Amino acid sequence: MVLEEAAQGFAALGSESRLQVVLTLVKAGHTGLAVGDIQSRTGMAASTLAHHLKFLSSAGLVLQEKDGRSVINRAAFDHLENLAGFILKECCADENGV
Repeated sequence: MVLEEAAQGFAALGSESRLQVVLTLVKAGHTGLAVGDIQSRTGMAASTLAHHLKFLSSAGLVLQEKDGRSVINRAAFDHLENLAGFILKECCADENGV
């Protein structure tokens, strides 16, 4: 993961509301949730939630799949793990050189 990609991912998580959506989807696991289920769990207005889901999807943090008339949203676990790894990969690198 390059710095620009990481910055985009972290920027997408930089909103309390978007972070709440991602955490809700992480809790839901790999089965994901329909938009209405996310809305009931977060208490967000439908238009606000749609905006945040679009933003998160564009950043690659949420995967969306049409299922009949519903859209199932899932946390992009691989991308989220890459973000966590990016921030931690340099952990303690300077300790031995100090």
